[in-house]
Amino acid sequence: MPKKIAEQFVADSKVEINDSSASSKPLSSGNKEQDKAEIGRLAAAIGEQQQMFYAGRRHKLLVILQGMDTSGKDGTVNDVFAGVNPQGIRIANFKAPTSIELAHDYLWRVHQQVPAAGEIVVFNRSHYEDVLITRVHDWIDDKECKRRYAQINDFERLLSETGTVILKFFLHISKDEQKVRLQSRIDDPNKHWKFEIQDIEERKSWDTYQQAYQNALRATSTEHAPWYVVPADAKTHRNLVIANIVLETLEALKLKFPDPKPELKKLKFE
Repeated sequence: MPKKIAEQFVADSKVEINDSSASSKPLSSGNKEQDKAEIGRLAAAIGEQQQMFYAGRRHKLLVILQGMDTSGKDGTVNDVFAGVNPQGIRIANFKAPTSIELAHDYLWRVHQQVPAAGEIVVFNRSHYEDVLITRVHDWIDDKECKRRYAQINDFERLLSETGTVILKFFLHISKDEQKVRLQSRIDDPNKHWKFEIQDIEERKSWDTYQQAYQNALRATSTEHAPWYVVPADAKTHRNLVIANIVLETLEALKLKFPDPKPELKKLKFE
């Protein structure tokens, strides 16, 4: 059998995060327009699969997008899921927790957003913020961080064992490429809404973030919820990788429409 595309990008317990791999393009045809056309084809195929996914109401799909600022979480959603019926997909964004959310355990707000049967949910950032930014800024120590890794693994195992398919994508962008994208947000007034002064401060902790991501991926890439490291310096190739993995995952479910209703076979409107 041919090797699945997903297998090329899956992270293991020894995965290394470094800038040199962020620009690789193993799936590219070498022609950007051709690659974009292929993404369009994949997005349409995902849309067809999603119709059966929604109609059957047998499975749940959770797609987690994590990455540094400008790594392309919004762009991924726009292109990869362009062919999906809006009623069958939901995007959950996780910002700084509210006072009510802080009064509960850190997974409380996350559990409320997981997909229902027949639903695809995309997490734009996720519960992994609670072992990334919290660790980078020393809001939690190593002991608490490792405790949270275990809790996250248990949480995701619960979801998996109750019918949720989990795809976790780390959008791997290099420091140089982030600089270019941040500068473009400053230079273009129409992109100012995307830019926060805090982005500059967070960039100063780049190396610490890379280590935090590497530690998190190593600790939480599991058989039931593997991480995929997606080179994200090239936006088109990023989307090509993710679209292929999403489609492979849906096709592996052997989806079909529900059986026809016998009582409707001879029904005719007057």
